[in-house]
Amino acid sequence: MSELDVDGELIGNTELVESNRNILESINSCVLSSKKGIQKLDQALKKLLSTQKPELIIIETSGSCHPLPLVEFFKNHGEVNLTGVFVLVDSLMLSHDFNYGENLIAKMQQNISKGIRDTVNLLVEQIMFCSHLILTKADRIEENKLSDVATYIQEVNPYVSTHSVLFGNLKIESLLELPKYDFFKVDQLIKELKPVIDSEKKDDQPYDLESRVIKDDRPFHPERLWEVCHKYLGNKIYRSKGFFWLASRDKHSLLWNQAGGGISLEIIGSWRAGIIEDENHGLSEMEINFLKEKLQKESGPFGDRHCDLTVIGDKKQVDQFTNKLETCFLNEKEIKLWEDGHEFKDPWPKKIVRTGN
Repeated sequence: MSELDVDGELIGNTELVESNRNILESINSCVLSSKKGIQKLDQALKKLLSTQKPELIIIETSGSCHPLPLVEFFKNHGEVNLTGVFVLVDSLMLSHDFNYGENLIAKMQQNISKGIRDTVNLLVEQIMFCSHLILTKADRIEENKLSDVATYIQEVNPYVSTHSVLFGNLKIESLLELPKYDFFKVDQLIKELKPVIDSEKKDDQPYDLESRVIKDDRPFHPERLWEVCHKYLGNKIYRSKGFFWLASRDKHSLLWNQAGGGISLEIIGSWRAGIIEDENHGLSEMEINFLKEKLQKESGPFGDRHCDLTVIGDKKQVDQFTNKLETCFLNEKEIKLWEDGHEFKDPWPKKIVRTGN
């Protein structure tokens, strides 16, 4: 949905994709279920199928994607079969916003009676179309409540296979042996919803969702960022993700990953500038010279350090949250303090996840 393709960069830098660039096609800047998105998907599939014959193609859509146009696309496709539609439902969000799912159908019915279509409709309809439902963050809610969530989900889609995952762990083997998707079960649903979906005014960015991109070379002030997130991260900021650095942790390239009310920071590498500045870098003179040559090609004032973030949510909250995030970058006076070795107060957890292959 955003012009900033964070997932594409992350997946593209894995060993598997680097060894064979032909196995990944990244589609961004539109919702995949939009007319433009379907066209891009069709082109991507043709490109993949022209160079290889994959046994399995996994398509990750954004949370703002409606399943109906994609199900229709694959129903009429001559070269590939749709084997499963997986939907991830955030158990923590469901517990906070919908009383563990109990209020989900009631809110949907309220929307129908008022002629409103928003993200509640989208969530319910995604569940209706899915063949496999995965409850994420099952480790974040009370253990005895997980069965309640599953029960309420079954009321929305009695046919769905429901699984809960702890810490996001899902065995890839579970994706490899699936029956064909049962189009018959959603045939009536398609007939009822198709006129509504086709009439959506904002096809590329539906449900009053907007995306914003923040690009800046400066680091975030750790304490100011902490305060802004606690004060302005509203319940209609659905997703924000990207790469950044903190003035207090200037050696590490960090991944910002926010969904709902939860934010995780992950180390994804070290900045070249940070390695060179480290007196105990442990590298040979040849390796350091190589890094310096790379840095000479960077145009930013802080070497290769930079911040690229995308924020997705309700327009009003997106604008407010994005504007507040931009106030968290160091000002000129603070940059001078950073350059002089000043230690900024850092309330963020010291133990953060390190990602790797």
